[in-house]
Amino acid sequence: MSSLAALGRSPVDQAGCTDAPVLRERGQREVFCGLTGIIWLHRKIQDAFFLVVGSRTCAHLMQSAAGVMIFAEPRFATAIIDERDLAGLADANEELDRVVGQLLARRPDIRLLFLVGSCPSEVIKLDLSRAAKRLDRAHGDVRVLNYSGSGIETTFTQGEDACLASLVPEMPASVTTAPALLVVGALAEVVEDQMRRLFAALGIGPVAFLPPRRARELPAVGPNTRMLLAQPFLADTARALEARGAKHLPAPFPLGAEGTTGWLRAAAEAWGVDAARFRAVTETGEQRARTAIAHARSVLAGRRIFFFPDSQLEIPLARFLARELDMRPVEIGTPYLHRAHLAAELPLLPRDVLLSEGQDVDRQLDRCRAEKPDLVVCGLGLANPLEAEGFATKWSIELVFTPIQGYDQAGDLAELFARPLVRRQKLKV
Repeated sequence: MSSLAALGRSPVDQAGCTDAPVLRERGQREVFCGLTGIIWLHRKIQDAFFLVVGSRTCAHLMQSAAGVMIFAEPRFATAIIDERDLAGLADANEELDRVVGQLLARRPDIRLLFLVGSCPSEVIKLDLSRAAKRLDRAHGDVRVLNYSGSGIETTFTQGEDACLASLVPEMPASVTTAPALLVVGALAEVVEDQMRRLFAALGIGPVAFLPPRRARELPAVGPNTRMLLAQPFLADTARALEARGAKHLPAPFPLGAEGTTGWLRAAAEAWGVDAARFRAVTETGEQRARTAIAHARSVLAGRRIFFFPDSQLEIPLARFLARELDMRPVEIGTPYLHRAHLAAELPLLPRDVLLSEGQDVDRQLDRCRAEKPDLVVCGLGLANPLEAEGFATKWSIELVFTPIQGYDQAGDLAELFARPLVRRQKLKV
């Protein structure tokens, strides 16, 4: 039984936004840069270190976004490009070699070092790819890779995409013909453990996750690999894995009861799990999720919501809010709309919603003001000005920092949207 039928949806609803026109905008954007992805990635890969090659502004951004306490020793830092580097008075490569040597001497636990490009390093044309190869040879017990987190052309979740794509060439080739499942996208460890248990109960396996928790535990990939995306913003990583032979399993993303069940079903169908076993494994979790979100529904049902483009999570989130919490999406803006990866999401959206890709922030602000939604999902740069105008807002970055995938996180996800409206109501009393 499909999830649509299980929810009692009529067949006409299945068209959703599959063929809906998309408003494509190219103008001024309000987004964080890809360096922000380091904040969750450095917690995930426990023996990796992220060295941003950038400015003091990059360092301040990272420390502010992470909320690092003074006594903490995180697995990221910034090699600061100063005026001497910019003026050509110092050899930036020599300086980088010196900084890396000091770092590895101080932190012998590092097994994987990422050199992360930034706007300043790209402006001065510092070739971090060549630097990574040079440093990899010089420090044979530490693997050195590079990727770009520059905000010149990217949004903040694309930092994860670039990081994971840089790992794909390092993955060993699969030597077996038996199917294996690869879950792609950084998940909180508690969520990953929950998913492992569900896959084991369904008889699906072997199962591996990218990124792994340890740098030297990179899973194998090949024509036997079945790939399930946990995040919708991994276009480059998925493309690199498909070039290695992996096959993508189209699925909704694991947000809410319906999304999690659909996500698990995609793997179950690939493994030939029978319907009775699938329902036996998932029914309790699905019901637990629906019970957990019931309280938030009383706050959110009938409320109108507007998404500014920021994280690429906007479409799966809007589907969850519309179908499970009875909210009314007015506009769903997303930085990039990847139809192949969202093929299972688009049919589940309300037909009358406006889809927009890219951003012209002034025009979108005008549309938002005209619609007067009850809740606006946006980046930090827009939240305070919109709050000053009387709008209730939800920071989109919080939806990436917080564990929101899976049955057991569905209630927490719903509460993230209910909280701004509850707070606003309390302030009025």
